[in-house]
Order: sequence, then structure tokens, then C-alpha cells
Amino acid sequence: MPSPQPVRRSFWAVAVQPRMIGILLLFLLAAAVCGRLGVWQLDRAYLRAELAAQQEAAEQAARGPEALGDLLPPQTSFPGELVGTEAWVTGEYETEGQMLVAGRSLDGRTGYLVLTPLRVVDDGTGGASWESLSGPPVLPVVRGWVDSPTPGDVALDVPDGEVRVTGWLQASESVQEGGEPLPENPGGPPLVDSVATGALVNSWGGPIYSGYVVLTSSEPAQTAAADGGPAPLPRPVLEGSDGVNLQNLFYALQWWVFGLFAVVLWVRLVRDEAAGARRGRTHDDGSDDPVGTGIAGLPG
Repeated sequence: MPSPQPVRRSFWAVAVQPRMIGILLLFLLAAAVCGRLGVWQLDRAYLRAELAAQQEAAEQAARGPEALGDLLPPQTSFPGELVGTEAWVTGEYETEGQMLVAGRSLDGRTGYLVLTPLRVVDDGTGGASWESLSGPPVLPVVRGWVDSPTPGDVALDVPDGEVRVTGWLQASESVQEGGEPLPENPGGPPLVDSVATGALVNSWGGPIYSGYVVLTSSEPAQTAAADGGPAPLPRPVLEGSDGVNLQNLFYALQWWVFGLFAVVLWVRLVRDEAAGARRGRTHDDGSDDPVGTGIAGLPG
């Protein structure tokens, strides 16, 4: 007597079986655990990045600022590892070349960077770093941040004569192309949209450095922010690092993938059973064997 054909069941008919619901709850628990472990690893990713940044800053503070000429000679490429390194240099500000970099945010407000050229007198090498060049180099110095480009609203004046500048190194930005033209700034410094040394050399002349300095202090001191001068800026970080430890971020992604896999596995189990992968077939004596299994477990 031929065996009866098994009855195919829909996905949802199989899914609502108590056994499948129990398996689903177990898998959802596993997915929740994986998700929580992923969040924990993400928290550690930001914490470890913050601790690494604090340690680096402490080591930098212990070393003190280094001579700019020893770190970055003029007209040489900017190594990425120099971002955020503190350096010192002596020179004279050329106020006629001062500019404001538009569209920069600080503490949730949008304003302008005060960008001033510094004609270098001493970079710690006694002039050896530029002896083969056409003359003393010019260094772009971001002296701080202001929220208005209007003269009189902020003190944009610079110290007279030679000034010793200390600040964090930052790589030159890319020239912005295709954007909206910047408005005029009547009576004030011209507006630009980037600190791009490739464009600044056309206005300031050369030689020029491939990076710039974000001012932390100067001797003599410039006008303080409390007295209407530029506000100090935070230490630059390497672009793309986003303040996160990549190893822990990868671990977090792994845990979330494991959690998703648990849910996908349950869906696959239900689909397989609904398709008949787990159904049995009935023999003449009423006993059942898994589909595709014959005598002694050999393929039938």
C-alpha cells in the first residue's frame, strides 16, 4: 500500500507551533545577549579611544613643545602622525594677509577661524631648514575662533614685532571647489572656505609649510577671548579616527552579526520544516522514518 503524501504546511502554520515558539524565545534571548555585548564593546571602543587620547596628551605635555623645524621643514609633505603634536616657532605676523575661514563651528555655534600668516624667524634649526629655499618661510597660524567677521566686534589685532608661537600642528586642508561664493567682508579681512596652503601661497608668497598651527599660546600674548579676542580651539585629531577604538568597534559589529544570525537561523528552521525537510513518512506498520531514510538508516 503506498505511503500517504505528507501535507505541506505554510510558514506561519509551522512558526506558531509551541516548539517553534520556544525555540524563537531561546534565539531571541541569545540575540538580546549578543546585542548587549555589542553595545558594551561599543562603549569600550569610545572609552579606550578617549583614554588613548588622554595618555597621548599627557605624554605630549610631559615632552613639551618641539621645534617646528625639527618636525616639519617647509615645503615638505605633512606626515599624518604629526596631527595634534605641539610645536613652537618664532616669527612676525603679517597682518595684511590675515583672513577669516568661514563656516567653522565651536560649542554648537558657527563662526570663523582667524587665519594669520607668520613669517618665520626661528624654527629651532637656525635657518637650516630653509637655507636651500628662496627665503624665510611663511606659516599659517589659526589664532582662534570668532562668531562675527565684522571689525570692531572682535579684536583681530596681533602682537607687534617678533612673537613666539606655540600650538598644535594640523595638515593642510583641501581646496574647496564648486561651492557657493563667499560674500564680501567690507572693511574686514577677506573670507576663505579652507586652510589650504596650496591656495594660500598664491596670496602670501612662499616658501610655505604643508600644514598649519592651531595656536595655544604666544609670547607676547594676543588679546584674550574674555577681552574680545579669538576663542581658543580644541586640539586637532587625525581625520577619520572619529575618537573610536577600531578593534573594539569590530568586536561590537561581530556580536551584532551573531545576534542577527540567531534570528535568521530560526527563520531557516521554520522554512525547512514548512518545506518538508523535517517531515516523516508513514510505513505500512504505522511507524515513521525521516524522509529519505530507509533500512538501517541507509538512503532509501
